[in-house]
Amino acid sequence: MAKKPKLSKNQQRQIAQNRDKRIRDSAHNKSNDNDLLGEAIDGRVISRFGKQAIVETLTERNIHKCYIRRTIKSVVCGDKVIFRPSLSKEDRDRGIIEAVMDRQSTLSRPDYYDGIKPIAANIDQIIVVSSIVPTLSTHIIDRYIVACEHAEIKPTLVINKVELLTDDELSQVITDLEIYKQIGYHLILVSCKTRKGLPELSNILKDKVNVLVGQSGVGKSSIINQLLPDSDEVVGEVSNNSGLGQHTTTAAKLIPFDLGGELIDSPGVREFGLWHLPVQDITEGFVEFREYLGACKFSDCKHKHDPGCLITQAVKNGDIDSRRYESYIKIVDSLDQNRPSYIKE
Repeated sequence: MAKKPKLSKNQQRQIAQNRDKRIRDSAHNKSNDNDLLGEAIDGRVISRFGKQAIVETLTERNIHKCYIRRTIKSVVCGDKVIFRPSLSKEDRDRGIIEAVMDRQSTLSRPDYYDGIKPIAANIDQIIVVSSIVPTLSTHIIDRYIVACEHAEIKPTLVINKVELLTDDELSQVITDLEIYKQIGYHLILVSCKTRKGLPELSNILKDKVNVLVGQSGVGKSSIINQLLPDSDEVVGEVSNNSGLGQHTTTAAKLIPFDLGGELIDSPGVREFGLWHLPVQDITEGFVEFREYLGACKFSDCKHKHDPGCLITQAVKNGDIDSRRYESYIKIVDSLDQNRPSYIKE
Protein backbone atom coordinates (compact mmCIF):
# COMPACT_ATOMS: atom_id res chain seq x y z
CA MET A 1 0.00 0.00 0.00
CA ALA A 2 1.41 3.38 -0.96
CA LYS A 3 1.89 5.93 1.76
CA LYS A 4 -0.94 8.43 1.85
CA PRO A 5 0.24 11.96 1.00
CA LYS A 6 0.36 14.30 3.96
CA LEU A 7 -2.01 17.23 3.68
CA SER A 8 -0.58 20.73 3.82
CA LYS A 9 -1.82 23.22 6.40
CA ASN A 10 -3.74 25.06 3.67
CA GLN A 11 -5.42 21.82 2.57
CA GLN A 12 -6.32 20.95 6.16
CA ARG A 13 -7.71 24.45 6.66
CA GLN A 14 -9.78 24.20 3.49
CA ILE A 15 -11.21 20.83 4.54
CA ALA A 16 -12.16 22.27 7.93
CA GLN A 17 -13.80 25.30 6.30
CA ASN A 18 -15.80 23.09 3.92
CA ARG A 19 -16.97 20.95 6.82
CA ASP A 20 -17.97 23.98 8.87
CA LYS A 21 -19.94 25.31 5.90
CA ARG A 22 -21.81 22.02 5.58
CA ILE A 23 -22.63 22.16 9.28
CA ARG A 24 -23.96 25.72 9.01
CA ASP A 25 -25.94 24.97 5.87
CA SER A 26 -27.38 21.78 7.30
CA ALA A 27 -28.34 23.43 10.57
CA HIS A 28 -30.30 26.27 8.99
CA ASN A 29 -31.57 25.03 5.66
CA LYS A 30 -33.61 22.14 4.40
CA SER A 31 -32.16 20.85 1.17
CA ASN A 32 -34.71 19.92 -1.47
CA ASP A 33 -32.43 17.41 -3.19
CA ASN A 34 -34.38 14.59 -1.60
CA ASP A 35 -37.96 14.98 -0.40
CA LEU A 36 -37.63 11.85 1.71
CA LEU A 37 -35.10 13.51 4.02
CA GLY A 38 -36.07 15.73 6.94
CA GLU A 39 -34.39 18.84 8.31
CA ALA A 40 -30.87 18.57 9.69
CA ILE A 41 -30.68 17.82 13.42
CA ASP A 42 -28.01 16.95 15.97
CA GLY A 43 -27.30 13.34 16.80
CA ARG A 44 -24.72 10.89 18.06
CA VAL A 45 -23.44 7.75 16.39
CA ILE A 46 -24.17 4.68 18.51
CA SER A 47 -22.97 2.10 15.98
CA ARG A 48 -21.08 2.00 12.69
CA PHE A 49 -21.12 -0.83 10.15
CA GLY A 50 -19.72 -0.57 6.63
CA LYS A 51 -20.97 2.56 4.87
CA GLN A 52 -23.87 3.00 7.29
CA ALA A 53 -24.31 4.11 10.88
CA ILE A 54 -27.02 4.13 13.51
CA VAL A 55 -27.60 7.63 14.87
CA GLU A 56 -29.47 8.60 18.02
CA THR A 57 -31.07 12.02 18.48
CA LEU A 58 -29.70 13.90 21.48
CA THR A 59 -33.02 14.80 23.08
CA GLU A 60 -35.67 12.15 22.43
CA ARG A 61 -32.97 9.47 21.79
CA ASN A 62 -34.80 8.24 18.70
CA ILE A 63 -32.88 5.81 16.50
CA HIS A 64 -32.18 6.42 12.79
CA LYS A 65 -30.31 4.36 10.23
CA CYS A 66 -28.15 6.59 8.05
CA TYR A 67 -25.78 6.57 5.12
CA ILE A 68 -22.55 8.56 5.39
CA ARG A 69 -21.66 11.27 2.90
CA ARG A 70 -18.66 10.32 0.78
CA THR A 71 -16.96 13.60 1.68
CA ILE A 72 -16.81 12.61 5.36
CA LYS A 73 -13.43 11.07 6.12
CA SER A 74 -14.29 9.17 9.30
CA VAL A 75 -17.32 8.27 11.41
CA VAL A 76 -16.96 6.22 14.61
CA CYS A 77 -19.07 5.25 17.57
CA GLY A 78 -19.51 8.24 19.89
CA ASP A 79 -19.23 10.89 17.18
CA LYS A 80 -21.56 13.88 17.43
CA VAL A 81 -23.00 14.57 13.99
CA ILE A 82 -25.39 16.68 11.95
CA PHE A 83 -27.76 14.35 10.09
CA ARG A 84 -30.99 14.40 8.12
CA PRO A 85 -33.37 11.58 9.09
CA SER A 86 -35.41 9.65 6.57
CA LEU A 87 -39.08 10.64 6.41
CA SER A 88 -39.99 7.33 4.80
CA LYS A 89 -41.45 4.50 6.85
CA GLU A 90 -39.84 1.93 4.56
CA ASP A 91 -37.09 0.02 6.35
CA ARG A 92 -34.86 0.12 3.26
CA ASP A 93 -34.73 3.93 3.27
CA ARG A 94 -32.02 5.72 5.21
CA GLY A 95 -31.18 9.18 6.49
CA ILE A 96 -27.81 10.73 5.79
CA ILE A 97 -24.99 12.06 7.96
CA GLU A 98 -24.02 15.51 6.68
CA ALA A 99 -21.09 16.40 8.95
CA VAL A 100 -19.11 15.25 11.98
CA MET A 101 -18.50 17.69 14.83
CA ASP A 102 -15.04 18.16 16.36
CA ARG A 103 -14.07 15.30 18.66
CA GLN A 104 -13.19 16.00 22.28
CA SER A 105 -11.18 12.78 22.45
CA THR A 106 -10.36 9.88 20.15
CA LEU A 107 -9.06 6.37 20.76
CA SER A 108 -7.26 5.06 17.67
CA ARG A 109 -5.25 2.04 16.66
CA PRO A 110 -3.03 1.45 13.63
CA ASP A 111 -4.25 -0.66 10.74
CA TYR A 112 -1.88 -2.04 8.10
CA TYR A 113 -4.32 -1.21 5.32
CA ASP A 114 -6.22 1.85 6.55
CA GLY A 115 -3.45 3.67 8.43
CA ILE A 116 -4.48 5.14 11.79
CA LYS A 117 -8.00 3.90 12.48
CA PRO A 118 -10.20 5.59 15.12
CA ILE A 119 -12.13 3.19 17.37
CA ALA A 120 -14.31 5.54 19.38
CA ALA A 121 -14.80 9.28 19.93
CA ASN A 122 -15.83 11.66 22.72
CA ILE A 123 -15.04 9.17 25.45
CA ASP A 124 -14.41 10.03 29.09
CA GLN A 125 -12.87 6.81 30.33
CA ILE A 126 -11.11 3.73 28.94
CA ILE A 127 -11.53 0.36 30.63
CA VAL A 128 -8.68 -2.01 29.74
CA VAL A 129 -9.93 -5.57 30.24
CA SER A 130 -7.53 -8.48 30.70
CA SER A 131 -8.24 -11.93 32.08
CA ILE A 132 -6.67 -14.99 33.60
CA VAL A 133 -7.43 -16.87 30.36
CA PRO A 134 -6.41 -16.92 27.50
CA THR A 135 -3.41 -15.54 29.46
CA LEU A 136 -2.66 -12.69 31.81
CA SER A 137 0.10 -10.64 30.21
CA THR A 138 1.35 -7.49 31.90
CA HIS A 139 3.15 -6.66 28.65
CA ILE A 140 -0.18 -6.51 26.79
CA ILE A 141 -1.56 -4.37 29.63
CA ASP A 142 1.41 -2.02 29.21
CA ARG A 143 0.73 -1.69 25.49
CA TYR A 144 -2.87 -0.70 26.12
CA ILE A 145 -1.79 1.78 28.79
CA VAL A 146 0.59 3.47 26.32
CA ALA A 147 -2.27 3.79 23.80
CA CYS A 148 -4.52 5.28 26.48
CA GLU A 149 -1.88 7.73 27.67
CA HIS A 150 -1.29 8.77 24.06
CA ALA A 151 -5.04 9.51 23.83
CA GLU A 152 -4.63 11.49 27.09
CA ILE A 153 -7.22 9.35 28.88
CA LYS A 154 -6.05 7.53 32.02
CA PRO A 155 -7.34 3.95 31.93
CA THR A 156 -8.94 1.77 34.58
CA LEU A 157 -7.53 -1.77 34.58
CA VAL A 158 -9.90 -4.73 34.95
CA ILE A 159 -8.73 -8.33 35.43
CA ASN A 160 -11.56 -10.75 34.63
CA LYS A 161 -12.21 -14.46 35.38
CA VAL A 162 -10.42 -14.40 38.76
CA GLU A 163 -12.72 -17.20 39.96
CA LEU A 164 -10.40 -19.57 38.06
CA LEU A 165 -7.56 -18.88 40.50
CA THR A 166 -6.72 -20.65 43.74
CA ASP A 167 -6.19 -18.48 46.79
CA ASP A 168 -2.41 -18.71 46.38
CA GLU A 169 -2.60 -17.87 42.68
CA LEU A 170 -4.88 -14.90 43.37
CA SER A 171 -2.46 -13.63 46.00
CA GLN A 172 0.41 -13.85 43.50
CA VAL A 173 -1.59 -11.98 40.81
CA ILE A 174 -2.39 -9.21 43.30
CA THR A 175 1.31 -8.95 44.14
CA ASP A 176 2.33 -8.88 40.47
CA LEU A 177 -0.17 -6.14 39.64
CA GLU A 178 0.53 -3.95 42.68
CA ILE A 179 2.91 -1.83 40.58
CA TYR A 180 -0.02 -0.45 38.55
CA LYS A 181 -1.71 0.84 41.69
CA GLN A 182 1.58 2.36 42.83
CA ILE A 183 1.91 4.40 39.63
CA GLY A 184 -1.65 5.67 39.82
CA TYR A 185 -3.93 3.28 37.94
CA HIS A 186 -7.21 1.97 39.32
CA LEU A 187 -7.21 -1.84 39.32
CA ILE A 188 -10.34 -3.98 39.75
CA LEU A 189 -10.44 -7.80 40.01
CA VAL A 190 -13.66 -9.11 38.47
CA SER A 191 -15.58 -12.36 38.19
CA CYS A 192 -18.74 -12.52 36.12
CA LYS A 193 -19.65 -15.82 37.80
CA THR A 194 -19.34 -14.64 41.42
CA ARG A 195 -19.97 -10.94 40.64
CA LYS A 196 -16.77 -10.02 42.48
CA GLY A 197 -15.75 -6.45 41.63
CA LEU A 198 -18.82 -5.70 39.48
CA PRO A 199 -20.42 -3.22 41.95
CA GLU A 200 -17.14 -1.29 42.11
CA LEU A 201 -16.89 -1.29 38.32
CA SER A 202 -20.50 -0.11 37.98
CA ASN A 203 -19.78 2.86 40.23
CA ILE A 204 -16.75 3.85 38.14
CA LEU A 205 -18.73 3.71 34.88
CA LYS A 206 -21.57 5.85 36.19
CA ASP A 207 -22.24 9.14 34.34
CA LYS A 208 -19.33 8.69 31.92
CA VAL A 209 -18.91 7.61 28.31
CA ASN A 210 -16.74 4.51 28.67
CA VAL A 211 -15.01 2.35 26.10
CA LEU A 212 -14.02 -1.24 26.85
CA VAL A 213 -10.88 -2.48 25.09
CA GLY A 214 -8.99 -5.73 25.36
CA GLN A 215 -7.91 -8.84 23.55
CA SER A 216 -10.48 -11.24 22.15
CA GLY A 217 -11.79 -13.68 24.72
CA VAL A 218 -11.05 -11.65 27.85
CA GLY A 219 -14.77 -11.34 28.61
CA LYS A 220 -15.74 -7.79 27.65
CA SER A 221 -19.16 -8.94 26.42
CA SER A 222 -19.67 -11.08 29.53
CA ILE A 223 -18.97 -8.05 31.73
CA ILE A 224 -21.44 -5.95 29.74
CA ASN A 225 -24.09 -8.67 30.09
CA GLN A 226 -23.60 -8.59 33.86
CA LEU A 227 -23.79 -4.80 34.07
CA LEU A 228 -26.56 -4.52 31.46
CA PRO A 229 -28.64 -7.73 31.42
CA ASP A 230 -30.80 -6.43 28.54
CA SER A 231 -27.86 -5.77 26.20
CA ASP A 232 -27.78 -9.39 24.88
CA GLU A 233 -24.10 -9.30 23.97
CA VAL A 234 -22.88 -12.49 22.26
CA VAL A 235 -20.35 -14.34 24.41
CA GLY A 236 -17.56 -16.39 22.82
CA GLU A 237 -15.30 -19.12 24.12
CA VAL A 238 -11.54 -19.43 24.08
CA SER A 239 -10.37 -21.61 21.17
CA ASN A 240 -9.17 -25.03 22.28
CA ASN A 241 -6.76 -25.14 19.34
CA SER A 242 -5.03 -21.77 19.64
CA GLY A 243 -5.75 -20.81 23.23
CA LEU A 244 -6.74 -17.39 21.89
CA GLY A 245 -10.02 -15.62 22.29
CA GLN A 246 -12.56 -15.65 19.50
CA HIS A 247 -14.10 -12.41 18.26
CA THR A 248 -17.70 -11.95 19.43
CA THR A 249 -18.21 -8.22 18.81
CA THR A 250 -18.16 -7.32 15.12
CA ALA A 251 -18.84 -3.57 15.32
CA ALA A 252 -18.35 -0.94 17.99
CA LYS A 253 -21.62 0.08 19.58
CA LEU A 254 -22.72 2.44 22.33
CA ILE A 255 -24.96 0.95 25.02
CA PRO A 256 -26.84 3.10 27.59
CA PHE A 257 -25.99 2.39 31.23
CA ASP A 258 -28.97 2.23 33.58
CA LEU A 259 -27.23 4.24 36.29
CA GLY A 260 -26.26 6.97 33.82
CA GLY A 261 -23.60 7.14 31.14
CA GLU A 262 -22.80 4.69 28.35
CA LEU A 263 -20.53 1.82 27.43
CA ILE A 264 -18.83 1.42 24.07
CA ASP A 265 -17.96 -2.18 23.25
CA SER A 266 -15.26 -2.25 20.57
CA PRO A 267 -14.19 -5.18 18.38
CA GLY A 268 -11.53 -7.23 20.15
CA VAL A 269 -7.96 -6.96 18.98
CA ARG A 270 -5.39 -9.57 19.89
CA GLU A 271 -2.54 -7.09 20.08
CA PHE A 272 -2.81 -3.35 20.23
CA GLY A 273 -0.20 -2.14 17.73
CA LEU A 274 1.90 0.87 18.61
CA TRP A 275 4.12 1.04 15.53
CA HIS A 276 2.49 4.31 14.45
CA LEU A 277 3.87 6.13 17.51
CA PRO A 278 7.30 7.80 17.73
CA VAL A 279 9.60 6.42 20.42
CA GLN A 280 9.21 9.62 22.47
CA ASP A 281 5.46 9.00 22.75
CA ILE A 282 6.10 5.41 23.87
CA THR A 283 8.49 6.67 26.53
CA GLU A 284 6.01 9.26 27.80
CA GLY A 285 3.35 6.54 27.91
CA PHE A 286 5.22 5.04 30.87
CA VAL A 287 4.13 7.58 33.45
CA GLU A 288 6.84 6.72 36.00
CA PHE A 289 9.49 7.70 33.41
CA ARG A 290 8.27 11.24 32.97
CA GLU A 291 10.06 12.87 35.90
CA TYR A 292 13.40 11.72 34.45
CA LEU A 293 12.85 12.74 30.84
CA GLY A 294 15.04 15.54 29.55
CA ALA A 295 17.55 15.18 32.38
CA CYS A 296 19.75 12.38 31.02
CA LYS A 297 23.37 13.18 30.20
CA PHE A 298 22.74 13.09 26.45
CA SER A 299 19.72 14.68 24.79
CA ASP A 300 19.36 11.73 22.39
CA CYS A 301 19.51 9.12 25.16
CA LYS A 302 17.90 5.81 24.13
CA HIS A 303 17.40 4.77 27.76
CA LYS A 304 19.19 1.47 27.20
CA HIS A 305 22.94 1.31 27.78
CA ASP A 306 23.59 5.04 27.42
CA PRO A 307 25.97 6.56 30.00
CA GLY A 308 24.28 9.03 32.29
CA CYS A 309 20.74 7.69 31.66
CA LEU A 310 18.54 8.57 34.63
CA ILE A 311 15.88 6.00 33.74
CA THR A 312 18.23 3.00 33.77
CA GLN A 313 19.75 4.35 36.99
CA ALA A 314 16.25 4.58 38.50
CA VAL A 315 15.69 0.93 37.55
CA LYS A 316 18.93 -0.04 39.31
CA ASN A 317 17.89 1.97 42.37
CA GLY A 318 14.48 0.28 42.46
CA ASP A 319 12.60 3.51 41.79
CA ILE A 320 11.27 2.14 38.49
CA ASP A 321 9.93 -1.41 38.38
CA SER A 322 12.29 -3.60 36.32
CA ARG A 323 9.40 -5.52 34.72
CA ARG A 324 7.84 -2.32 33.45
CA TYR A 325 11.22 -1.19 32.10
CA GLU A 326 11.71 -4.53 30.32
CA SER A 327 8.23 -4.18 28.83
CA TYR A 328 9.16 -0.69 27.59
CA ILE A 329 12.32 -2.01 25.90
CA LYS A 330 10.34 -4.84 24.32
CA ILE A 331 7.84 -2.37 22.87
CA VAL A 332 10.51 -0.02 21.52
CA ASP A 333 12.50 -2.89 19.99
CA SER A 334 9.38 -4.20 18.25
CA LEU A 335 8.48 -0.91 16.54
CA ASP A 336 10.71 -1.24 13.48
CA GLN A 337 9.88 -4.93 13.14
CA ASN A 338 6.12 -4.35 13.17
CA ARG A 339 6.00 -1.02 11.33
CA PRO A 340 4.95 -1.34 7.66
CA SER A 341 7.72 -0.54 5.18
CA TYR A 342 5.82 2.42 3.76
CA ILE A 343 5.78 4.19 7.15
CA LYS A 344 8.87 5.94 8.47
CA GLU A 345 9.18 7.15 12.04
